[in-house]
Amino acid sequence: MRPYVFLLLALLVTGAVQSPARAAVVVPVTATAEPDPAKVKAAVDEFNSLSRKEKRGRIKEVKKELRAFRAAQKAGKEADTDTVLLVILAILLPPLAVYLYEGEINNRFWISLILTLLGWLPGIIYALVLILGQH
Repeated sequence: MRPYVFLLLALLVTGAVQSPARAAVVVPVTATAEPDPAKVKAAVDEFNSLSRKEKRGRIKEVKKELRAFRAAQKAGKEADTDTVLLVILAILLPPLAVYLYEGEINNRFWISLILTLLGWLPGIIYALVLILGQH
């Protein structure tokens, strides 16, 4: 079973997709992790005790999240590890980090290069704001 399907099923059963307050409690599930059988049974019993309308609502939310996940995956959205590596690179070589983040030499790259040449710290700050500002 694919890991994201297992995660979405866990979100469906726990109701985390429907309630943003409960979503912060959900721990990401990997494909190799085995859930506690008692917790799974309790979550399934809770899901089964919901009304038909609430069940449909949760299923609809999970399908929406799955579509969004697949769309992000097709768009080539960067993983969190890429962001960490870009931050490290932004500290060492800010223009290179901006170039890799943007994927092309554009105005942001030139601004980063000029700021780095004028002073290393402004280049770092600009690169970090650019990389971390849109996540």
